[in-house]
Amino acid sequence: MAKLTHVVGLMVVPLALSACTQTAGGPPPGMTAAQGAAYCAKLTTVYSEYVAGISSSMGGVGRGGAQADIDARVAIAQCQDGNTAAGIPVLQQKLRENKVDVPAP
Repeated sequence: MAKLTHVVGLMVVPLALSACTQTAGGPPPGMTAAQGAAYCAKLTTVYSEYVAGISSSMGGVGRGGAQADIDARVAIAQCQDGNTAAGIPVLQQKLRENKVDVPAP
């Protein structure tokens, strides 16, 4: 039993170390933080206008309509927290899924 615990421990340690060394947000590669934030805001506006209503407190236009799905809401929250590298691809994908042109960065 001790040997099994040791082997499992050896398998888990590299995963834990790699998770600790990854960055926890920021802009996508090639964008400054300001550019990432501006692009996220643009995507949020387009999403709220053409796909689903986002409250103005989340950066949307405050129109009614269908409610945003949870993935889009999380992506918008990530953008607001400065983790634009995580939020931008999700919002782009949500626009594509709904056949809305994705604006250029």
